Amino acid sequence: MDLFEISGILLTAAAFGSYINDRWVKLPSSIGLMLLAMGAGFAGLALEAMGLIDIAPIDAFLHGINFSETVFHGMLSFLLFAGASQIEMGDLKSAQLPVAITATISTLISTIVIGSIFYLLAQFAGFSQVSFLYAMLFGAIVSPTDPIAVIGIIKKMGAPKAIETKIAGESLFNDGVAIVFYLTILELITGGSEPTLLKAVELLVQEAGGGLLIGWVLGWFARKMLAKVEAYQAELLITLAVASGGYLLAEKLHVSAPISMVVAGILIGNRRGDALSAKKREHIDSFWELVDEILNAVLFMLIGLEMMVISIDKATAVMAVLCVPIALFARFLSIAVPVQMMRPFYAFQRGTTAIMTWGGLRGALSIAMVLALREEGMKSIFLPCVYFIAVFSIAVQGLTFSRLLKKFGMT
Repeated sequence: MDLFEISGILLTAAAFGSYINDRWVKLPSSIGLMLLAMGAGFAGLALEAMGLIDIAPIDAFLHGINFSETVFHGMLSFLLFAGASQIEMGDLKSAQLPVAITATISTLISTIVIGSIFYLLAQFAGFSQVSFLYAMLFGAIVSPTDPIAVIGIIKKMGAPKAIETKIAGESLFNDGVAIVFYLTILELITGGSEPTLLKAVELLVQEAGGGLLIGWVLGWFARKMLAKVEAYQAELLITLAVASGGYLLAEKLHVSAPISMVVAGILIGNRRGDALSAKKREHIDSFWELVDEILNAVLFMLIGLEMMVISIDKATAVMAVLCVPIALFARFLSIAVPVQMMRPFYAFQRGTTAIMTWGGLRGALSIAMVLALREEGMKSIFLPCVYFIAVFSIAVQGLTFSRLLKKFGMT
């Protein structure tokens, strides 16, 4: 099955799912599509068990989709760029301290806490093949709050701008930071040499620092070009070139492509001082909002359908269920500690820790990272755990997040 056929089937499925959700289900698009796809998957499995249908063609279709490649080298660059371009620079500057701290220190704390507890749990459950470094890799996979899941849901909840900026900004940046942690730990595991703190720091600086630099350069050049063109079609092509060609360039230079896209997207999306008409800016913003909506629809439909191809035994299922409270505890700790440290320097709204903890959704990025692993033994243990965490966070946390906002008077 070629790319056109796969795209056609997924877009058609997403269109029908969006229609059903908009007419009858009335859930936020991301949550509704994922739950509808999961419901269809469960129904298919049940009907096959009763001997009424054969889902082998669907199973073959899903196995034919490389989810990791689809996310990492198909959707991620456009989704990150689209999300970052919608963040106001002024709002981000006002929240730069909490965004910077939670995107870095909180991600590190979460990685260490999840990795340490997961290692102990794996040893207790009899999965002795899970080394401490692999447990840390699992922590890096689960720690990022996925901007793909977060931004689309947050915008529909009516959250105050300050909270929206903190959560969306953190999600965009900790996405890139977590991938840097993931690649660094993976390099330490597969590099062949003895892992050292110095080597880890060098890899982090190269990935994160290089990503910031490349993103700034791409954004700066693109802004200059956008200021000199008249046709909005040319503007669209320039932004598409940054989101696709810029991502490829960052990967070829072995720096963090996600961080590059976030930085470039913020710079290009905040070109208010340029000689551009409001109408042209509206064209660009509308285009990227549409790209964001379409890719989100396809992606969350795919997440729901992927349930049909995940194999899981009893021991792994127990591990997966236990990983949900572990991830929540680590998220709470990783937010509570930095928030308390920053209170003398920054005024937080009441309920910030609870809201950022519950609003830290995991999604497609974590699933893509675990599917990118080449070690099949680790992948078979990690994937059900990551999938349970992602589905719980999107379905349960996403559906109840508005209630938490109401509780603290933030709607």
